[in-house]
Amino acid sequence: MSSLPNGERAATVLSAAASLAASAMLFRTIASDLVPGEVHGYFSSTLHNIFRYLSSQHTIIIEEFKGNEVQGHTVNELFEAAEVYLGTKTSPAVRKLRVGKDEEEKKLAVTIDGDEEIVDVFEDAKVTWRSISRQVESLGFGNMGGEGRTFWLEDPDETVWSEERSYELSFNKKHKDKVLNSYFPYILERAKAIKEESKVVKLHTVNTHHGCWRDAIILDHPMTFQTLAMDSELKTALLEDLDNFVKGKAFYKRMGKTWRRGYLLYGPSGTGKSSLIAAMANHLNYDIYDMDLTGVRSNDDLRLLLLAMPSKAILVIEDVDCVVNLQNQEDNEEDREDREEATTGEPYNPWDEDGWVTEDEVEAENQVTLSGFLNLIKGLLSCCSEEQILVFTTNYREQLDPDLLRPGCIDMEIHMSYCTMSAFKQLAWNHLGLYDHPLFEQIERLMGEVKVTPAEVAGELMKSKDAGVALQGVIEFFHKKIEQNEAKAAKDNGSTKGLENI
Repeated sequence: MSSLPNGERAATVLSAAASLAASAMLFRTIASDLVPGEVHGYFSSTLHNIFRYLSSQHTIIIEEFKGNEVQGHTVNELFEAAEVYLGTKTSPAVRKLRVGKDEEEKKLAVTIDGDEEIVDVFEDAKVTWRSISRQVESLGFGNMGGEGRTFWLEDPDETVWSEERSYELSFNKKHKDKVLNSYFPYILERAKAIKEESKVVKLHTVNTHHGCWRDAIILDHPMTFQTLAMDSELKTALLEDLDNFVKGKAFYKRMGKTWRRGYLLYGPSGTGKSSLIAAMANHLNYDIYDMDLTGVRSNDDLRLLLLAMPSKAILVIEDVDCVVNLQNQEDNEEDREDREEATTGEPYNPWDEDGWVTEDEVEAENQVTLSGFLNLIKGLLSCCSEEQILVFTTNYREQLDPDLLRPGCIDMEIHMSYCTMSAFKQLAWNHLGLYDHPLFEQIERLMGEVKVTPAEVAGELMKSKDAGVALQGVIEFFHKKIEQNEAKAAKDNGSTKGLENI
């Protein structure tokens, strides 16, 4: 049999396809006219179920909000997590993205937009994400921000158009249990970590009038462990301790201990205690909660402040040696009670004769006590929060109450000493961009003769951008300090001899 030319063969195929399509449309029209709707719906549903049963694909819809327009909407946590997670999975193949940023984020928030797809692989499961966006209308009311709040319009017939977003997740149905029980929890945890990495560090202070935390301000402090002028061995030990703490959730739970760690930074002024706190916050990406105990009115206010602190936070109590005064307040209160009973023969009564207390007595009653402070830090209240760091600072460690130095309150002590050579080299690198110089040997020798703080050295290095001039200025500063110390020593010796002659 002879074959048809290519042109005639193509025309024959197109003609047959057109006839088949026309026949299908005619059959569909006749079926719609002759077959009752109920029967037609039954057959359509049956065919759909058969195809779905035979298909190896499973689909899950994740909507942006839960609830309805009448009861109000709440944000679907899984949708938010998927949005954050998928922002890290975009590729050049994705043509449409949503990008945004607010002041509390370090980076741009990126995610896929309508009808875009992303393929992800979790263990051996291949999943396909598809972003879906459509406009919907609702009569008379609408949702504000997806936070469960509904507003009603003055005209009940007015149409409100809003965007309804969702994600469609498709995968082989054999992976259903893995997706529900492993993949989704992984996305929730990963999204949480991504948010923590992108958030800015903030500083919170106490509103002493209301006994609560003030609105936070962004802590734009540039100090990091890479630029911190600190003894290199001590810095390495602290970094290792911090990293072990962050990874230690299972360890603390197994040991039955609160997931919290306390540090004491002690040393003279100018040795970098505040800079170290900023470096810790930037390294961990934890907010700082700065508390002045002398400004907290009572143990009850202190309790509320501690309960209001979230996880992943650093509580800073500077100049903790003032807590000695808290102990003195307790001692003075006991002495006053004893004196009152010894004088009158009756138990101490804080009330005046007219039944009212004085302002001084109210102030005395409303002060934080050392026992109250320690009970809140180490007692049952400490179990109400986790992954928190306590940082205490002092210039006078010898004045601290022994109870403060016990593990559970202070777990690691860090001596912020006078400037060492390793700290000086870090300062020289920060200010002058050099890590070695012929004058370093002379500076190291002088550093062994006189004590100077890193802040003093930094002040001298900032006076000139020329390395030679700046380093020579540091040497002159050391010589002046030596001369001042010798003059002071001579004066003290003269005073001592004068007293002896008397």
